[in-house]
Amino acid sequence: MKQIFLVEDDKKIAKNLMLLLHAEGFFVTHASTQKEAGRILSESKFDLALVDISLPDGNGFAVCTEIKHTQNIPVIFLTASGDEASVVTGLNMGADDYVVKPFRPRELIARIQTALRKSGRSPAAFTTDGIHVDVTTGVVKKDGKEVFLSALEYRLLLVFINNPKSIITRDRLLDELWDAAGEFVNNNTLTVYIKRLREKIEDDPTHPKIILTVRGTGYRLGGSHASE
Repeated sequence: MKQIFLVEDDKKIAKNLMLLLHAEGFFVTHASTQKEAGRILSESKFDLALVDISLPDGNGFAVCTEIKHTQNIPVIFLTASGDEASVVTGLNMGADDYVVKPFRPRELIARIQTALRKSGRSPAAFTTDGIHVDVTTGVVKKDGKEVFLSALEYRLLLVFINNPKSIITRDRLLDELWDAAGEFVNNNTLTVYIKRLREKIEDDPTHPKIILTVRGTGYRLGGSHASE
């Protein structure tokens, strides 16, 4: 389980972020001040940090500097809307990305996964039942031959790859596809996309082994799989 270090002084935002990150399978440690962040960093190791720029006893820049010196993990700044100068300062200090508040949950998770992947802390490739997905290039192969997926089909496959041990509800999939598609996706069209994806990656789409239906709940990834 990936360890996320959250430095955020707004209690409501911190609580919501922790719920979101826990639901996505991350373990989260929270600090609300620069001093507390320093203490935790000296005691624990993390895979990625989410750091608010404005802190009651200092700022996120100092926390970012300490993180980069001691752990060298990806840092994503959480910044107020329109604060361009802070964004530039943060990136110049070595931050990997920034997200402007208020942000959409799916956008933040996508940014986290991208940062983890770039840092080598998230798999760059995934294999299951003859399907090989190279996440860095977006190439999908079945038994060595490239499979061409639409953007929505690929995004759908990525959701399962990123959550290999989870049952994923239809609501969660609709949320993922809505953000990625820029078009209306409802329950009926979701069924169509699942069917199309199965037709391209399953040996027998009528008896799927990769994307399994969990009746009354949603879907889950089946078969044996490995990350690289």
